[in-house]
Amino acid sequence: MHAAYVSNQYRTEYERLLSATLPFIVETEEQNEAYLRQVADLLRHEDSLNDAQREFVRLLTLLIEDFEEKHYTLPKASPAEAIAFLMDQQGLKQKDLLDVFGSHSITSEVLSGKRDLSKTHIRRLSERFHVSPEIFF
Repeated sequence: MHAAYVSNQYRTEYERLLSATLPFIVETEEQNEAYLRQVADLLRHEDSLNDAQREFVRLLTLLIEDFEEKHYTLPKASPAEAIAFLMDQQGLKQKDLLDVFGSHSITSEVLSGKRDLSKTHIRRLSERFHVSPEIFF
């Protein structure tokens, strides 16, 4: 919400929230945990939050996300590793992916990293596991 379009009540409440916390760019795990606790406390009463509180939650969430993107990025997995992880999470075996790959040999070659995924495979895997196609690149 742009400052020029807010009511005095909203502005006063938002200023109170800001001054009580003095939000900064998150640099440490302790700061991140403190902001996470604060957001969780506010969201316990999500149905009764006013506009200023919602905006404050948005601000803290941006600060938390910035820290976590910088510090908690997962290493890039190969397409075969990504498929193996998804299969493990769902308790699947190679034979369960025949509808994606069409044959046992193609399934085996893809999972061993000997064969690249086709666009069709990526689309089917994305649909099957309800994930972004990006993870297979």
